[in-house]
Amino acid sequence: MCGRFTLTADLDDLRQMFLFAQQPDLTYKKRYNIAPGQEILVVTEGAGQRRLSPMRWGLIPAWAKEEKIGYKMINARAETLHQKPAFRRAFRERRCLIPADGFYEWKRAGKEKYPFRIVLRDQPVFAFAGLWEEWRSPEGKIVTSCSIITTEANDFMAAIHNRMPVILARPAEQAMWLNPRGYEAEETLRRLLQPYRGPMEAYRVSKAVNSPRFDGPECIAPASELNFDQ
Repeated sequence: MCGRFTLTADLDDLRQMFLFAQQPDLTYKKRYNIAPGQEILVVTEGAGQRRLSPMRWGLIPAWAKEEKIGYKMINARAETLHQKPAFRRAFRERRCLIPADGFYEWKRAGKEKYPFRIVLRDQPVFAFAGLWEEWRSPEGKIVTSCSIITTEANDFMAAIHNRMPVILARPAEQAMWLNPRGYEAEETLRRLLQPYRGPMEAYRVSKAVNSPRFDGPECIAPASELNFDQ
């Protein structure tokens, strides 16, 4: 699964990577411990233009009666998303990129679970493959929300956890995923949803990341003997 991630890159670097249009009204700040239910930044494409937009992490299907269902929809399994009622329409019509520069996973050692931050060795900024939806409440409130797609772990991640987010690091993959006509080649899209094949690195971080209350640079610092049990 993917339950926490980071986005600490400069906005100009994100614009250069994802080629979204200038948006004077966009509010951006670096994030060191992004948690489900929070607002995250998502890249979408429409009318030949990319846009970076805030969305709630936890997809609310258009047919949902209550928005709290989103807390159960933070991840979509690559193997079944084209079949699941919650995700299959979004897979056809509303694919997105979720910018990141690292993610957290917890490794069990005996009775303890220790957090690790995972990054790409040769790619400082990348994207998770995502899906998004628009939901209207009975009162007329509109909520846009998203989910991160996960797949089975690659050899590197298997030592930490049995699942990992689908990572799209190359511009060609990102363009294919965002292409509004891409669903015409569904099998091609599904082939993108594979474990990442490039080099990765992981390092232990403080247990402070267990709480979403902590969202500062200390979250991504390598754990020391002094802060390991914090």
